[in-house]
Amino acid sequence: MGKKSRARTGTLASAVMLTVAACGGGGGATGETAAAPSDPGSVTGGIKVLTPRTDLVQNGDMEAYAKEFNKLYPKVKVTFEGITDYEGEVKIRMNTDQYGDVLMIPAVVAKNDYPKFFAPFGPTAELSKKYRFSDKTDVGGKVYGTAQFGTANGFVYNKAVWKKAGLTGWPKTPQEFLAALRAVKAKTGAIPYYTNFKDGWPLVQWTSNVGSVTCDAKAADNLAGAVSPWKEGGELHTVDTLLHDTVKQGLVEKDPTTTNWEASKSRLAKGEIASMMLGSWAVTQMQNAAKEAGGSPADIGFMPFPVQRGGKFCATVTSDYQQAVSAHSENKAAARAWVDWFSEKSGYSEKEGAVPVVKAAPMPSTLKDFVDNDVTFVERSEAKTAQVNDIDNAAEIGLNKPDYRQKLVDTARGVEGGTLQDYFAGLNKKWDEAARTAGS
Repeated sequence: MGKKSRARTGTLASAVMLTVAACGGGGGATGETAAAPSDPGSVTGGIKVLTPRTDLVQNGDMEAYAKEFNKLYPKVKVTFEGITDYEGEVKIRMNTDQYGDVLMIPAVVAKNDYPKFFAPFGPTAELSKKYRFSDKTDVGGKVYGTAQFGTANGFVYNKAVWKKAGLTGWPKTPQEFLAALRAVKAKTGAIPYYTNFKDGWPLVQWTSNVGSVTCDAKAADNLAGAVSPWKEGGELHTVDTLLHDTVKQGLVEKDPTTTNWEASKSRLAKGEIASMMLGSWAVTQMQNAAKEAGGSPADIGFMPFPVQRGGKFCATVTSDYQQAVSAHSENKAAARAWVDWFSEKSGYSEKEGAVPVVKAAPMPSTLKDFVDNDVTFVERSEAKTAQVNDIDNAAEIGLNKPDYRQKLVDTARGVEGGTLQDYFAGLNKKWDEAARTAGS
């Protein structure tokens, strides 16, 4: 998996209100717990780990992790299989009982079906004390997977460009943010905001700010009903209005249909682009791009969505892929040992600049500005994800797809007819009708 695909994984898997469908099962799951082993020296067997990170398999990074793991678990043989079309391929394999020992839970697997496919790790009440995002895989009071890491949401920006425009503090309101972008346009040669319209998937990242606006962990759950999400005061109204107005005021690239994600990383690093809406996972990619371009990684900053509650910024924190142990694995103890070690001791989340899954672990250096400025991290509830998914699918809007936001951008730049108010009214009507027919 290349950098672009990795970015998609991080973004889409973290914007989790999203697509879930049932999947046929191989059957025969015993319900046996994949318990955490107490004695590393007694754990034996071979395990296969399926991963979408083909880049890390190909460059030897995963093998290096396995060597470190073997220092603690010398009797376990770990092999890896990197899969490019991870979601599609693994979904097919899950119709059999041959889908590895450890795997990232595909988004297509319905949450209530987890016990058919995965071994439980233990009681949610116990594991939730240690790990973030436990509710994401909770079924019947048991946890069926733990996250590799989490991601905070906000804007990646070039500090040097903002400073050149006379900007020092973070904007506290959407109006201040727009004023800041206008200053960038007037005083620098940089594109104030880059939409990544053509690749599409970065537009989905805007959805991940549901929760940041109200500082409410249950913000996504609150969409489960005929609630007109785009009404005045609603979080999606605030989020999508800011994107619309940014485009409407000419604060983006001249032709959104020609954007290029890979090129945008280098351009932001060099100061040709001032800001982009992305998850915190992107900070390290931008810093690396700065090194490659001969720039300064220190110029890459990360700022929260421009809304405050009680004088403080908030940022939703959502999980990346969840690691699970196959219900059919013959070496569940070894598989669980790998999952726990990779989440807790591998250093993977630190290297990715991501939010650690272990609650007691410190935030990464990529989020130092958030920590130093007392940004509140909001771990978004997943309690009603399935209901929200059902409504979203029935409404054919696609909170986790770029289409409706691409139409929003086209409306703002005059390619699509109608006003923003008309567009929001249409979205609300479709959502509310779907909510009633979906029985939510």
